[in-house]
Amino acid sequence: MSVIVILIILAIAIAGGFLYFFFWAVRSGQYDDMHSPSVRILFDENKTKEDTSQNINENPPSS
Repeated sequence: MSVIVILIILAIAIAGGFLYFFFWAVRSGQYDDMHSPSVRILFDENKTKEDTSQNINENPPSS
């Protein structure tokens, strides 16, 4: 019976910790912008030919 009491207290402490960190994340602005990160991958970066040739010269293919 004492094991159940210890497990219940431990479960409540863990749940309280998760609840604390959830409210901390909300207050610090972690969930403010939900749209931009999901569409950021759809926009290409403007790369020039100079950037591409520079990357090729820096990293020659391995054989």
